[in-house]
Amino acid sequence: MKVKTIVAGNERELHPMVLEEAYFIGREALINALTHSEGLNVEVEITYGVREFCLRIRDDGRGMDGDLCDKGGRDGHWGIQGMKERAIKIGADLKLWSRPGSGSEIDLTVPAKTAYRNSRLTAS
Repeated sequence: MKVKTIVAGNERELHPMVLEEAYFIGREALINALTHSEGLNVEVEITYGVREFCLRIRDDGRGMDGDLCDKGGRDGHWGIQGMKERAIKIGADLKLWSRPGSGSEIDLTVPAKTAYRNSRLTAS
């Protein structure tokens, strides 16, 4: 599988908690794409925005039923549920999109005031 990385915006230092949780969310999404998608390409996009920090991982693989995204994955599998819990921990929005035959996409969006090191972390 070919992995493409895109970094946009002026790179800023992330708050340590956001860095850790975003890392583990991205790691899980990337491992899922490499292990399960059967796709040819995966794209990792990191955007350092003025209003928000975004991490997006998308693949062109086989996708999955949208209901699995909504309910947090398959029974006995904790990857999607874990990503959702990590996003909540840092006050982020996590969106998962997938359809059979159309690949999958995971979007993590963290408000700037929470995401960046020189801002106050307000998540509980």
